[in-house]
Amino acid sequence: MKIIDILKQDKISLSFEVFPPKKETSYESVCNATEAIAALKPSFMSVTYGAGGGVSQYTLQIAKNLKEKFNVPMLAHLTCVSSSRETVKARIEDMKQAGIQNVMALRGDLTPELLAGDKNHWDYRHAVELVRELKESDADFCIGAACYPEVHPESSNQREDIQFLKEKVDAGVDFLTTQMVFDNNLFFNFLYKLREAGVSCPVIPGIMPITNANQVERAIKLSGSFMPQRFKSLVDKFGSDSEAMKQAGIIYASDQIIDLYANGINNIHVYSMNKPDVAEGIFRNVSAMLGKSL
Repeated sequence: MKIIDILKQDKISLSFEVFPPKKETSYESVCNATEAIAALKPSFMSVTYGAGGGVSQYTLQIAKNLKEKFNVPMLAHLTCVSSSRETVKARIEDMKQAGIQNVMALRGDLTPELLAGDKNHWDYRHAVELVRELKESDADFCIGAACYPEVHPESSNQREDIQFLKEKVDAGVDFLTTQMVFDNNLFFNFLYKLREAGVSCPVIPGIMPITNANQVERAIKLSGSFMPQRFKSLVDKFGSDSEAMKQAGIIYASDQIIDLYANGINNIHVYSMNKPDVAEGIFRNVSAMLGKSL
């Protein structure tokens, strides 16, 4: 099933993101964790591409396994930075053969190794080029793309960032998913600016349950996310108690999701970090709203 068809339905949905293993020896444990999350029957699931695309072969394996075992619509991430056109075309064909209908088109992280290398031979420099490649293929994918409510780290300002984002949407993106947001007001403000700029496609807020105090610094580093004082107080109070922090993180994320639902945002994506207990805790807290039970 195409994700755009899910998003067009007049009912609320909840989806989860998982990531592939970094090495072959951890494949089984990652597979078990992702299957436990798929067993919750979310509206769809996404599988990331792995740091620098180094474990890209596992993205498709995980996505195909979950699709076949649990009949959950899958969204496979695909990055293009430093990849050749031949490589990207081969990966598109692999996804097509695996029955994957949904692709998250991303440039990919500019790792120190990539930045230090020779960029003159790169076939792709921006995600919009990958979007165009996907649209020109015969695969008929539903295409997703990422967006930054608090401005992409490489953009000089939000106006410029939104114009680049509109370029991707105009090239064929069907829906957008935000980087992690901890203050819903930032999302609402960003959505208003997108609509004002003529970006009309569905925009899914991304929610990251912070269940470990050590995640805070990493979350800020990855996305530059604003941490509201309410959340900082939560970490200060419960950060030294692992179980209390996990419970508080689940409750905080659930509260965000409920607020978004109450304000007319029907579709929400959760960055699960491959933690079935966290995914289940959130799912349980909103299950009645989803019309489901555990």
